[in-house]
Amino acid sequence: EPARLYAFHKPSGLLTTEHDPAGRPTIYTALRNALPKDAPRVMPVGRLDLNTEGLLLLTNDGELKRAMELPSSNVPRTYRARCFGDISQDQLEGLIDGIEVEGVRYGSIDADLERRTGRNQWVVMTLTEGKNREVRRVLEHLGLKVSRLLRTAYGPFALGDLPRGAAGEISKEDLGRFRSSLPKGPSRSKRPAG
Repeated sequence: EPARLYAFHKPSGLLTTEHDPAGRPTIYTALRNALPKDAPRVMPVGRLDLNTEGLLLLTNDGELKRAMELPSSNVPRTYRARCFGDISQDQLEGLIDGIEVEGVRYGSIDADLERRTGRNQWVVMTLTEGKNREVRRVLEHLGLKVSRLLRTAYGPFALGDLPRGAAGEISKEDLGRFRSSLPKGPSRSKRPAG
């Protein structure tokens, strides 16, 4: 079956898993109504935690999924975080060299202070590793409390105005262009430990 890729606007409160032993709602509950009836069985590319919303890509192709998730593929992921606390653009720019938080090394992060209202601000961060809870951990390490986290882009694919809970298929042409930009046969040995 040819590779297909879907964009899904994951709402907060859904687990990125097929089944939860505790019976909490998962993305597949929402996808039953969001995906077209002819959609193949799909799996998420990466994860968004329970309280993170935004762009979640889904594919029927395991090789494509793996290539997109590997840090060595350098596929950027962009997030907008609403935070409370004090931070300067200079502090955010220091993340470009990476940072270590509680013994975990995070690679280069491009971060910008988007707008501020009092002690609340929106921070936009682009990273390529996508380690578990990376955005939240880094911002909390900098003294910020994250109240909302939204993934707005994964590679060249943007959330745009896709309504919350809705899904749409990425065109075969856009998927083909993206696939041709990925490194051929990413090496498993390049995956960093951690």
